[in-house]
Amino acid sequence: MFNFFSKKHFLIDHLEGFIDIHNHILPGIDDGAKTVEESIELIKGFNEFGVKDFICTPHIMENYYPNTPTTIQSSLSLLRNALKMNNLEHINIDAAAEHMIDSGFESILSENNVMPLSKNYLLIEMSYLQASINFDSAVQKIKSSGLFPIFAHPERYAYLHKNLSSYSRFKEMGLLFQMNILSLTEYYGKEVKQAALWLLKSNQFDFLASDIHKVSQLQELKKISINEKTLMLIKPVIEKTIYNFK
Repeated sequence: MFNFFSKKHFLIDHLEGFIDIHNHILPGIDDGAKTVEESIELIKGFNEFGVKDFICTPHIMENYYPNTPTTIQSSLSLLRNALKMNNLEHINIDAAAEHMIDSGFESILSENNVMPLSKNYLLIEMSYLQASINFDSAVQKIKSSGLFPIFAHPERYAYLHKNLSSYSRFKEMGLLFQMNILSLTEYYGKEVKQAALWLLKSNQFDFLASDIHKVSQLQELKKISINEKTLMLIKPVIEKTIYNFK
């Protein structure tokens, strides 16, 4: 007997008009695209399935990627010029940042050197191996400054996998959850996929994004197929992402 929920769908067929709010396509600024040519190749790849709007979010990470609004805007200008030269003026790109909650974050916040998305959302992350010591206090300061913290890829934090109910604490703190598209596969590992599906089924994700760094990841993204049940769960997250950042 045919099971309606067993039908498979390519996810990219449902991403036309999507706004990618977390990616590393700005050239030469972190562990993402190294050159303008790589950035253009990524953008053209997304364009093939109808994704034309990007908020670029390079890392701001003490000792590794000490970016500032100045370095980020400089890279953004470089890419915008390249879009014109490649007849890609229909592509809309803006810039924010993915902020590591580390020992330098609160100084950056107090000095107003953070890079929010759409004026009042702030994308944040912490180590995959252990929680940042100052995470709770940093979140409170973000909220006190009038920003809404978005927790990047919560499904990828390994120390949370053994106790999935612990995610509720972050929700109670007022964090919005952003899921990585590739977490629907075992690209980051089986446990990450399991955590992503658990969070998806429990309606804890607010936004979806690619977190794309390189062309090989884009090729993996194009292959993603999901069943009808998962599609029905992910569609509202896609729609909410578009609605909030259009």
